[in-house]
Amino acid sequence: MIQRIQTIYLALSVILTSLLFYIKLVTFAAPDGIFTMYYNGIFKGEPDAGDIYMNVTAFTILLATSVLAGIITIFLYRKRILQIRIAGLNIGLQLGLAALIYFFARTAGNELNADYTIPFSIAIPLVSVVLLLMAIKAIGKDEALIRSMDRIR
Repeated sequence: MIQRIQTIYLALSVILTSLLFYIKLVTFAAPDGIFTMYYNGIFKGEPDAGDIYMNVTAFTILLATSVLAGIITIFLYRKRILQIRIAGLNIGLQLGLAALIYFFARTAGNELNADYTIPFSIAIPLVSVVLLLMAIKAIGKDEALIRSMDRIR
């Protein structure tokens, strides 16, 4: 049943979450210059310069765990109850990602005495939560259908 609609929802969730590896999460305008938060740290200027201001290892671990949980969930299509549970866990991880983006923005903004702007990056985990909820609903419908077919036999 990998060709079902819930697979599309789960795959879109994984793709959206994976985008957080490639985009700027937060931009800080400090008196010392411009700082930018990426998935692996807060950098002064561009991350290629290697001038890291703050390490965000917790965010990186949570992001990698969330992407991995999403990929695992896609391939558990034969174990629907486990698939629902891991998708529920992934919802918690996604909410944690949104909270960590906000937390690191506030913390670094206060430490740098800077104004910060959070682009659409905080919305990505929230959209992913909606997709995961839609996937859980579709998986539940499949489970109910299969259980009703077992009763008929």
